[in-house]
Amino acid sequence: MNVDFIEALNDIEKEKGINKEVLIDAIEAALISGYKRNFNSAQNVRVDVNRETGQVKVYARKTVVEDVLDSRLEISLEAAQEIDPNFHLEDIVEIEVTPRDFGRIAAQTAKQVVTQRIREAERGIIFSEFIDREDDIITGIVQRQDARNYYIDLGKVEAIMPLNEKMPGETFEQGGRIKAYITKVEKTTKGPQIFVSRTHPGLLKRLFELEVPEIFDGVVEIKSVAREAGDRSKIAVHSVDPNVDPVGACVGPKGSRVQTIVNELRGEKIDIVKWSEDPKIYVANALSPSKVLTVDVSESEKATRVVVPDFQLSLAIGKRGQNARLAAKLTGWKIDIKSESQAKKEGLELPEDSLLDTDADELSQDETNV
Repeated sequence: MNVDFIEALNDIEKEKGINKEVLIDAIEAALISGYKRNFNSAQNVRVDVNRETGQVKVYARKTVVEDVLDSRLEISLEAAQEIDPNFHLEDIVEIEVTPRDFGRIAAQTAKQVVTQRIREAERGIIFSEFIDREDDIITGIVQRQDARNYYIDLGKVEAIMPLNEKMPGETFEQGGRIKAYITKVEKTTKGPQIFVSRTHPGLLKRLFELEVPEIFDGVVEIKSVAREAGDRSKIAVHSVDPNVDPVGACVGPKGSRVQTIVNELRGEKIDIVKWSEDPKIYVANALSPSKVLTVDVSESEKATRVVVPDFQLSLAIGKRGQNARLAAKLTGWKIDIKSESQAKKEGLELPEDSLLDTDADELSQDETNV
């Protein structure tokens, strides 16, 4: 190695951000192994790389003893004092043992070490970049598919989307662009592995944050999301400003904002409901588009009993129980739904008006349930 090599290390330090001293320390450690392997040596050795010239020297390290039992590791006091009279017992003496053709081995080893460290540094940079993007949306290009995964090109790295993380009926063409949600970033020996999903509820939440300025600004908050990917979702929103309608903000002018999200999710229906700290109102809103007559709450069991008009019972329950199931996921409350006639048979008192949130009710069904 020579001065040019040291200058190359300086350039790497500037361009890649890898400390030159870290590289040289790694080269010296690798050269120790290389020396022992190539020269069949069991000696304790130290390798020194000159920081200015790049010259490499190997020194055998021997302990000063009275009686030498292993000449590879020990040196007598007399022999040590011939080198330097100041040596005493138990001191360490270093004797240069640099092989004649060690320069070739040093250059080859150094190249391998530097290449490996650059690769590790680049992987570390990619990992640092994407670990901060967990729970965020990325846009990538579909590269290929195998029996278990899709592989998405993100530019610097490839993401993995398991087949069960794509929405039902969804297909992708090679070279097509898709949006996905980063669920996990792992550091492995082969570099960072990034896992993405199209079915995660977080994808819906992030799409609303991107599409609705009021959410991005913090005026409107997403309180909860319940999703059955590819079919139907519910999202509960709340406004910190009483003058801003959270449902209307998410729907957008003529439904433009929510329609953009529906298009991205291949026609998935989205119910946008107003959140309330009152569980009666919240559960009633969550069962939209069904009207709700009354909600009885059991705080201890975290359960509610809901009464709906007879003609709304199937709407409240939904196809295969989907509407009620999503409402329960959204609110975190168990929901037992009864029809008005069932409630009367059981002697329950019913109010004249529906409990469904009036603000949300003022929007057309096409707008709140796209």
